Amino acid sequence: MKKLISIVTPTYNEKDNVRNLIEHIKIEMKKNPKYNYEHIVIDNNSNDGTQNILKNIAKSNKKLKLIFNTKNFGHIRSPFYGMLQSKGDAVIMMSSDFQDPINLISKYIKVWEKGKKIVLGQKLTSDEFFLKNWLRKLFYYSLKKIAKTNLSTNTTGAGIYDRSVINIFKKLNEPYPYIRGLISEFYEDLEYVDFHQPLRKYGKTKNNFYTLYDIGILGVIKHSTFPLRIIVFIGFISSLLSLFIGFAYLLYKLFYWSSFEVGVGPIIIGMFFLFSITIFLLGIIGEYILVILNYTQNLPLIIEKERINFDD
Repeated sequence: MKKLISIVTPTYNEKDNVRNLIEHIKIEMKKNPKYNYEHIVIDNNSNDGTQNILKNIAKSNKKLKLIFNTKNFGHIRSPFYGMLQSKGDAVIMMSSDFQDPINLISKYIKVWEKGKKIVLGQKLTSDEFFLKNWLRKLFYYSLKKIAKTNLSTNTTGAGIYDRSVINIFKKLNEPYPYIRGLISEFYEDLEYVDFHQPLRKYGKTKNNFYTLYDIGILGVIKHSTFPLRIIVFIGFISSLLSLFIGFAYLLYKLFYWSSFEVGVGPIIIGMFFLFSITIFLLGIIGEYILVILNYTQNLPLIIEKERINFDD
């Protein structure tokens, strides 16, 4: 009996890409005739006609399985949920905008066949704006340095996962999963497939400053204790500095009582400096509290509105 490969592609307003995406995946899987496959598209409540296109294709293509969410649950929770709904002996996660080249599917499978549990796509070069690409690489490098686990660099979580990995994911209570961080908690023997990232041909990117910040801060907060340690360090240093300056002013005033006037300038500058540090540190603590809140709420990853071709 043929093994099953599950391919999961999240979508949100991808009406210009989904037809080609489904067709290109079908063509690519024909290059791997010893495997059956299912293509799971999980849609974050698109409003541009994407869902109607998917429904029409699914009528004649039973390998295409659709999950429609009740709302946009974001770019982190929805893909992870789609992976958990798969039945394959291996699960391939990839984007729906062709920035993960379709030919990576065959490359992932070949490495997985050698016994690797996780194979990630690693973006070495990109056609995107050089400054954006440079900043992303800088973030990955910095995160790897401060993380408590060996996080992969230049990866997004796209790749192939053995069924044993998916079974571990299913046991986790992760309301806001950061996949790159999760796999680093359990596995160190990761394999990579290098690729060049092209520009998106159709549609608009869903990434903006907020989504990129969301991914970035999630990686830092959930997989590094460095921010909390630096808070303690900054607090300790600023306390010593404040104590030293205050003591110096006191001595200077005692020795030059009649001629030395402090004025309001240093007081105002000091207050604003300390307030800015305090607000920054409170913001970091707030991010940790937000993660804790997500766990205590115990909400589902997503809520489905409809699923199609999951009859089996």
